[in-house]
Amino acid sequence: MDRSIVFSVVHPRVRSSLLPSVRAFVCRFRTCCCLALFLGSKSRFLSAFISVSFMNNQKQQKPTLTGQRFKTRKRDEKERFDPTQFQESIVQGLNQTGTDLEAVAKFLDASGAKLDYRRYAETLFDILVAGGMLAPGGTLSDDMTRTEYCLFTASEDLETMQAYAQVFNKLIRRYKYLEKGFEEEIKKLLLFLKGFTESERNKLAMLTGILLANGNISASILNSLFNENLVKEGVSAAFAVKLFKSWINEKDINSVSASLRKVGMDNRLMELFPANKRSCEHFSKYFTDAGLKELSDFARNQQSIGARKELQKELQEQMSRGETLKDIIAYVREEMKKTSISEQTMIGIVWTSVMSSVEWNKKEELVTEQAIKLLKQYSPLLKAFQKIVVLLYKADVLSEEVILKWYTESHVAKGKSVFLEQMKKFVEWLKNAEEESESEEEEGD
Repeated sequence: MDRSIVFSVVHPRVRSSLLPSVRAFVCRFRTCCCLALFLGSKSRFLSAFISVSFMNNQKQQKPTLTGQRFKTRKRDEKERFDPTQFQESIVQGLNQTGTDLEAVAKFLDASGAKLDYRRYAETLFDILVAGGMLAPGGTLSDDMTRTEYCLFTASEDLETMQAYAQVFNKLIRRYKYLEKGFEEEIKKLLLFLKGFTESERNKLAMLTGILLANGNISASILNSLFNENLVKEGVSAAFAVKLFKSWINEKDINSVSASLRKVGMDNRLMELFPANKRSCEHFSKYFTDAGLKELSDFARNQQSIGARKELQKELQEQMSRGETLKDIIAYVREEMKKTSISEQTMIGIVWTSVMSSVEWNKKEELVTEQAIKLLKQYSPLLKAFQKIVVLLYKADVLSEEVILKWYTESHVAKGKSVFLEQMKKFVEWLKNAEEESESEEEEGD
């Protein structure tokens, strides 16, 4: 069949891909014919054709039936990560708005429709805070465009920081997907504190405190302050002073305590100091001297709560192990001296520990007998019961009538000997005082 006829019925695109292969085949065929004539044998012609074909196949790729490649649409092309152009756009806009933060907020709002904030969130926040892209450690990258209009070059006062907080607040409210990226940025900035100047750290601390007070970021970002290097050099504690001052100024200590408890950091404030200075006394003095007595009182209270929980846990374990009453009393006395826990507080801890040291019977009628047996066993630990009642009486929480009624009738007969002996003298004093009062009233009449 004529080669032209064959190719006429083949699609032009397929024809163009097959043509080089056909030409190569014809070339090999002619070469083999010449070799056969020279060698004078048909068998040798066949061997020569196979050899030449094999050698050519090693050099040339097999033809493929591929069509014409179409250009992909521009919107389907995957954009390469290159923050240079993005940074230039943001820097140019900030240079035009200058120190007018209202104009800055409007510029950022409008730019979000044109620029890819989602992809370049870290670049955006670096520029707004430091004026340019930050390299590891907190230094500015030398090869990138910068602006002089950013947080670090602003005035170091609370009012200016509040205005900057509004800029970030408006931006994140407008573009909600930036919220997580912003928290990650603050965590990173806290780890870079050593790379910033003291003034830059102070501004960042004030801004962070305001953002925390208004719920723009979670208190979990403070985990970055527990970095060993920052703690060791005193950077964390100094930063915390500025941060908590602006936080309490914006709201109050209740806002601080609630936020810290929410993320389980209410007992971790001591970690702002190195291990050799991690004491309640040092913490209290440091923050009280800095004008944050509310925070030092909060930390002391949390430390006390933590110590009480540990004490209660230990007491329960001692009782469960069957430790002797003598050893338990010795331990309680030692802990009272060490932690300065009052007798009243200690009685509450002991009571809770005693009540939690056993598994209570599910039958209600047997619980009373179980409780009496338990109280008799640990009654020497509850010697301060009378002191608690006297304290409540003096504070007008319990009246004479209530105490006397309880002493005479409002208790289970089998269990009264545990506490009534302690109350005997006080009840006698109440009765005498009551009789004297009645006689004075009669004389007055």
